Amino acid sequence: MATPGANKRLTREYANIQKDPPPYIVAHPSESNILEWHYILTGPPNTPYEGGQYWGSLVFPPDYPFAPPAIRMHTPSGRFRPSERLCLSISDFHPKTFNPAWSVSTILTGLLSFMNSDDITAGSISASPAERRYHAARSKWWNTTGGGSATSPKPGVQQTTRGVGNIKAGDGGVKFRAEWPEEDAENWKWISDNRIDPKTGKAIPDPPGQTIECSPETTALRKRLGGINAGAKLTSGGGAVREAGQGWLRGRGWWYAAGAFMLYVVLVRIFGEID
Repeated sequence: MATPGANKRLTREYANIQKDPPPYIVAHPSESNILEWHYILTGPPNTPYEGGQYWGSLVFPPDYPFAPPAIRMHTPSGRFRPSERLCLSISDFHPKTFNPAWSVSTILTGLLSFMNSDDITAGSISASPAERRYHAARSKWWNTTGGGSATSPKPGVQQTTRGVGNIKAGDGGVKFRAEWPEEDAENWKWISDNRIDPKTGKAIPDPPGQTIECSPETTALRKRLGGINAGAKLTSGGGAVREAGQGWLRGRGWWYAAGAFMLYVVLVRIFGEID
């Protein structure tokens, strides 16, 4: 339970963030617990996260602002492990360095800044720009469908609005829908308009012999998500193939090796005869 001081401070900060939201950031406290906040970061332009919808949570201690919150990002991003606590100077990993003057806006602005850096810390991961763009393209689908489980719930995963720290693929998007009902409705419209398969998050192929006209933005999105003539393909582990030529070269590697060896043998014989 929040102390009177924490309750007053967080109430004021919610009013401030509604009145003057930081760029690319929206946030609000849970209706049932003012210490539990949910945020959405929108990927800024000219970054691998452009257009992505990154949902996460802040869990504040009862004595905030004299101690920092636990910070998690639930949406897969290629930058952070989903739903894992992040070790940042503004998080509960470093309570002694937290400044009580910092606000929710300060914390989330710092998180967005760290997301766009290449620094590595506990809870972060390494990925290529192509992989991060792929996750950005799937982010709205992932949030709203729980990773595709909205239409096919995963065995053993309870669909519930409870819980903050373990929100992963399999909940059917229930928790996201409870916290962000308007965004959830917009995401379903986005899925329909862009002809995205709710089960897989991939672009639905055009009917045989028919090409449906799309805007350049929609065409680029569908290529990234893996429809017909898809752009970046993914390996079984989820990593993007960084260079299209790698597969071509790898498939002919033995032929090149054999040819090089035969050339070596011929040259040895020629120079051996000259000597």
